[in-house]
Amino acid sequence: MSHDLRWLAPTPPDPEYEILQAGQYTWEFYEEVRYRQEFERYCQWYYATAAQHRQEHEKLKNDFNFMGWFRRQ
Repeated sequence: MSHDLRWLAPTPPDPEYEILQAGQYTWEFYEEVRYRQEFERYCQWYYATAAQHRQEHEKLKNDFNFMGWFRRQ
């Protein structure tokens, strides 16, 4: 009858499993930190590039329209 009770009570986890699980959580945490840093760096690059393109677009709007001159428009 005592062998039937082992299915009702959970067995404690192995100490090695807990160590491996803690290592896995640590690795996942640092992966998340690395991902967020890379994403932040990408966002900064994207905003800087977009600002540069807006400045270039404003300069181009003030340039002489050579194609319109050739087409007489």
